[in-house]
Amino acid sequence: MMLSKLFVELQRIGKALMLPVAVLPAAALALRLGAPDVFDVAFINAAGGAIFSELPLLFAIGIAIGIAKDEAGAAGLAGAIGYLSLTRAVKAFDESLNMGVFAGIIAGFMAGALYNRFHEIKLPDFLGFFSGKRFVPIATVFFSCVIACVCGVLWGYCQTAISILGTKLAEAGAVGAGVYGVLNRALLPFGLHHILNSYIFFIFGEYTTNTGVIATGELNRFFAGDPTAGFFLSGFYPVMMFGMPALALAIYHTTEKSKRKKIAGLMTSLALTSFLTGVTEPIEFLFMFVAPMLYALHAVLTGVSLAVAYALQIRQAFGFSAGLIDYCLSYGLASKPLLLIPLGLMVGVVYYAAFRFAIVKFNIQIMGKETEKAAPADNSDASDKHADLALNILEFLGGKENVKELGNCITRLRIEVKDGDKIKVDELQRLDKVKGVIKTGNAAQIIIGTEAEEVAVAVHKLR
Repeated sequence: MMLSKLFVELQRIGKALMLPVAVLPAAALALRLGAPDVFDVAFINAAGGAIFSELPLLFAIGIAIGIAKDEAGAAGLAGAIGYLSLTRAVKAFDESLNMGVFAGIIAGFMAGALYNRFHEIKLPDFLGFFSGKRFVPIATVFFSCVIACVCGVLWGYCQTAISILGTKLAEAGAVGAGVYGVLNRALLPFGLHHILNSYIFFIFGEYTTNTGVIATGELNRFFAGDPTAGFFLSGFYPVMMFGMPALALAIYHTTEKSKRKKIAGLMTSLALTSFLTGVTEPIEFLFMFVAPMLYALHAVLTGVSLAVAYALQIRQAFGFSAGLIDYCLSYGLASKPLLLIPLGLMVGVVYYAAFRFAIVKFNIQIMGKETEKAAPADNSDASDKHADLALNILEFLGGKENVKELGNCITRLRIEVKDGDKIKVDELQRLDKVKGVIKTGNAAQIIIGTEAEEVAVAVHKLR
């Protein structure tokens, strides 16, 4: 029971973190297209830079909305108020304290929790105007003061600890990057990699720009011009642009010849998605649950790629993920980016050879399940193409009355139900478009792919 509750909370955190992160591709695009070495359009560059410079505030707003049960805008307002109150109050204790993105994360979770607790509160008639959702921002100010008192005393020690951790991680060099790569992929099946990424992307390291702005995290520092940022992330490019497409080719070549024609389009689409955008989950979920041993191999190879790229002193980060689009956009800020091409080709060869050998050696039928997908239930009144799938999902979750909470991130539905025993995992896994299902107690994740948000909307329409 305790494990189930922990899983629910962790997946809620992962979901909440994705909302502010989702804006980064647009920010990176504007920042790079407006840069002097690209089109040199100052106002576009400034628009993109503004998002990166205000990341803590975006995290406060986005996380608060993500944590709120009904994703209400009032929670986002409370998040912004919480962040502003917290940071100013902490500065009153000590001007040298800099909570950075942590302040946004703390404020976001605080505001979201307060919204869930107080958004329906009833006050006496003479204070009736402040009842319900209007009470949440007020409560946020008071709680921000309490947290500021704690942080004002303790954050100096936390700041020192974070600095030491960042230093140790940097000193670990290629080994540190390799360990991060392995953990990044190992946590992905549970949707918890966002938590680890949040530290590396937005907190790890510190850089002060020429204008005095302090940037933290690999992504923010890289786009701010820090010459030491990007080493921990460059190794993702060979995996996502070359390794995963090679893996898709290995799956195609090891599938029974009679089935290859059916999967050719799918494998091509998944390979191109990974190559162009760096979105790898649709491929990973093909074999993640069917052959965990292969996924463990993938995690290790990802770590090796990150370690080698670091050892070669290749420095290149990304705004969204390590695909061709981000490669081109961040090329002008990178160091030794051309080395990623031959490294990527070598990674592709290793992936193809290793996965083809393992699939043949252990007779793993990765695409066997794909040909046994259940047909969607009849729903002739459906107004969109996802309605049939949504109807089946609700049925196999134990009915809409059993669903307590349902949200989504980029590739998966995140669900909490009242009775986990009513979830029919096998039936869910056989549904068309469902790549896999993770269930722990009353919490579940249904991996859909890049259409997860549309499916979530369709499910909500039926509730």
